[in-house]
Amino acid sequence: MERLWMRAVRGRWRTLFVVLCLCELRSVSGQARYSIPEEQAEGSFVGNIARDLGLDVARLVAGKARIISKGGRQYVDFKRDKGTLVIQERIDREELCGKTTPCSFTFDIILENPIQLYRVTVEVVDMNDNSPSFPQSEIHLEIAESVASGARFSLENADDPDVGINDIQKYVLKPSDHFKLEVQNQPDGARFMEMVLEKPLDREQEESLTLMLIASDGGEPHRSGTARIQITVLDANDNAPVCTQPVYKVDVRENSPAGTLIATVSASDADAGLNGDVTYSTRSTKDTEQVFDVNVKTGEIKVSGKLDFEKSKSYQLNVQARDHGGYTDTCKVFINIIDENDNVPTIKLMSFSQSIPEDSPPGATVAVFNVNDDDADGNGVVKCAINADVPFKIESSLAGYYTIVTENLLDRESVPEYNVTITVSDQGSPPLSSSQNVNVQISDVNDNPPEFHQSEYRKTVAENNPPGFSVLTVSAGDADWGRNARVSYFLEEKEVHGAAVSSFVSVHPESGVVRALRSFDYEQIKSFDFNVSARDSGSPSLSSAAAVRILIRDQNDNAPQVLYPVQPHAEMVPRSADAGYLVTKVVAVDVDSGQNAWLSYKVQHKFGGADRGALFEVGLHNGEMRTVRQVTDKDAVKQRLTVVVEDNGQPSRSATVAVNVALADGFSEVLRSEFADDFSEDYDDRLTFYLVSALAAVSFLFVACLLLIVSLKVYRWRRSRVLYRSDLPVIPYYPPRYCDTLGTAGTLPHVYNYEACAAAKSHVTNTQAVSQSLVSVDGADADVPHGGEQTSGNCSRMSTLVSQLFLCFMTFTASRGCMTCFALCC
Repeated sequence: MERLWMRAVRGRWRTLFVVLCLCELRSVSGQARYSIPEEQAEGSFVGNIARDLGLDVARLVAGKARIISKGGRQYVDFKRDKGTLVIQERIDREELCGKTTPCSFTFDIILENPIQLYRVTVEVVDMNDNSPSFPQSEIHLEIAESVASGARFSLENADDPDVGINDIQKYVLKPSDHFKLEVQNQPDGARFMEMVLEKPLDREQEESLTLMLIASDGGEPHRSGTARIQITVLDANDNAPVCTQPVYKVDVRENSPAGTLIATVSASDADAGLNGDVTYSTRSTKDTEQVFDVNVKTGEIKVSGKLDFEKSKSYQLNVQARDHGGYTDTCKVFINIIDENDNVPTIKLMSFSQSIPEDSPPGATVAVFNVNDDDADGNGVVKCAINADVPFKIESSLAGYYTIVTENLLDRESVPEYNVTITVSDQGSPPLSSSQNVNVQISDVNDNPPEFHQSEYRKTVAENNPPGFSVLTVSAGDADWGRNARVSYFLEEKEVHGAAVSSFVSVHPESGVVRALRSFDYEQIKSFDFNVSARDSGSPSLSSAAAVRILIRDQNDNAPQVLYPVQPHAEMVPRSADAGYLVTKVVAVDVDSGQNAWLSYKVQHKFGGADRGALFEVGLHNGEMRTVRQVTDKDAVKQRLTVVVEDNGQPSRSATVAVNVALADGFSEVLRSEFADDFSEDYDDRLTFYLVSALAAVSFLFVACLLLIVSLKVYRWRRSRVLYRSDLPVIPYYPPRYCDTLGTAGTLPHVYNYEACAAAKSHVTNTQAVSQSLVSVDGADADVPHGGEQTSGNCSRMSTLVSQLFLCFMTFTASRGCMTCFALCC
């Protein structure tokens, strides 16, 4: 009896202890939620459960924290000494959840002394690790050749265990000579695929066809699956099976046991015999194949697997009725699954601003999230709430969508961030709930413009700089941070000496380096001003400007230019000139400025250095050329001086000018001197041309006169011979103004002959000679020899004059002197 009493007492204490533990668990329980991609390697990090639950690692070790899994498999391992969760074995989302989205599993973490229980939910994110696959890699179809264009043949859909974008997105049929592929989307999201005949078949030409059906998903990288369609063309079969009811709709609860009859499809064929015998089959995916079964003979559809509303809310079966001739018809069966409350509501952030400006007004949107519960009716109705210690509130915009907006003014300096906890719960029995934390950062506003470190920049640049030369760097700072403090530099447009300033300089938008775009010339521009603006990247952006002044420094890049004397140039100095006599003044300019334009003058001597016996000197700064001493007889008439004009630049540049000076008291003395040759050098070429032309003309006249004289001599000799041989006296008669002694009709007038033969005589003398000759002829007092001697004398005188002219030009050619030629001719 005592032992029985002791056992009863112990049992009461154990019951009391369990009750106290349960009370303790309800008071300290918490939850955590993680999201990981599937197919993670063993040991991959899941989350820091100690940090997320606010527990110390020492508490986990002392409390012997461990995982309690509801199922038979434990995917996550708990590192008690680190307080972290890691992958214990590879997780296959398709194996874990199938088509259910989102996919997650839940386990509990329990601690002792005192007992604490925490629930952890791990969501498994789908990866595109499965390729689409068809139920059959090779599909055999038998199609009668009598089938008309437009006939449809249903095809089995491919299956892809992945979900979302990783699921099948499109189908392609190749080649498309006879058939085209039509894919119809059903209201429940399923696809109904048919192959439509476009070009009739001809068995005699082609007994069979091979097509490739390709299914592709939308994941990265893309995956695809293929099925080979072997089509056998049959002979004519006039009638195809016709479904008694083309569409069937059935409601089934998700907990219906296997073997439950759903519906019975039927079809009739007008053909008789074997062609009228109809069989039934279904073209379905893996899901429908494992859940439903169709009787081949009767067309009965029964449940063969477990139905899950969360996995699939509805199914569509395409039951094909086929006769033995190859004709088919398809009966569509829509199966609607009735829900039961077994899903926790989920939260999905559609839009979330991790950072909002501190000047946001009340009502500004912080986040938009969607709440979803896969359950239906009251099991899917949810309520949303957030923690009360934040300046935000929840507003409902659309069904299932909620917006978190600001309720009060924000102050980033007081509170830079907020942790918002969103909690949702359904109205099922018992209700299910979930929560999600979001962190909201308060961002600064752009309320400070950039400020230059200097209000004005001045820089001196030497002229002739290379294009692209870095002149200076401007810089500005911004009191804001982040993007609002990112400063860019811009050149403000203006005109400088009639041209845009952007053609002179450029500013790098990031570094603020000002570069010269051209080579500056001090002689054209000595300085110019422009403004550089600094602009931040805020919206709207703020800016400020700084003035920049560029000064051009002169360089000695221009040589002096001699304005006077102009080349060629000569000066005459009388021999009576005293020391200090001003000969001429050399005038030169230099377009440079400053000491680069300071000019100095000096005489360049032949052997360098100073010539102690020099007659002339040049003023160092005024360029005046004066005599140093009295002119002596030893000084040459011709003086050639070279004056060097040099500037004061570094290195210096110079120019030279030649000055010819003649030491003479008059121009005639210059002509008699050898200096005249030098003065006439510039005119020699033209004068030589004229003299050579004149010499050629005189030579031609001289030769012509010689030929004329010889001809006359020969003529008179022959005439005299004829006259002496005649036996009769001959008295020549000369008509007035004619000189033909043979009595022939002469044509040369006496006056003309006279003027041609006696050009060197005066006109009066020639006239008297002509008169005497005419009187002699008319009076017949003169004989023939006398007239011949008169004519011969005239020609002799002409020959003498021509000889003198020829001698004159020959002498000029030899002496090259115009005065000598003139004297000889006279």
